[in-house]
Amino acid sequence: MADPTAPAGSAARRSDWSHSLAEALARMPTGDAHRWVQVLAREGVTVGLYAPGSTDTQGPHGRDEIYFVVAGSGTFWRDDERRRFGAGDMLYVPAGMSHGFEDYSDNLMLWVVFCDGGAPIAEV
Repeated sequence: MADPTAPAGSAARRSDWSHSLAEALARMPTGDAHRWVQVLAREGVTVGLYAPGSTDTQGPHGRDEIYFVVAGSGTFWRDDERRRFGAGDMLYVPAGMSHGFEDYSDNLMLWVVFCDGGAPIAEV
C-alpha cells in the first residue's frame, strides 16, 4: 500500500477532477487486509477510499486527517477519547495523534482526506 500521507507530488496525478465511489471501489484492492485507493493528490491534500478489513492497524500520520463515513458503524478512538460513529459522520484527527477504528461493522468504508494543517478559513 502506498503511504497515504506522502506529499501529493509522490503519487501519479490524474487529469480529471471528479471521482465517484463506484470508480474508487473498482480500483480498491480485495482481501481482508487494509484496503486503500488514492483518488486525488494535489499540493497539500491527498484523498482516498479506505476500508480497514478485519483489524485496523494504522498508526499516527504526519498530516491532519479527516474521515467521511460512507458506510458502516463502530467506535472511533483518538488518544483517550472514544466515540460511536455511523454513515454520514465526519471524524477529524490532527497530525501525529494516535487513532483507529474498533468494534466496527464489516462494511466500514470511509473517504479519507489527508491535508496540511493551517489557519482556519473564514465561515462562508
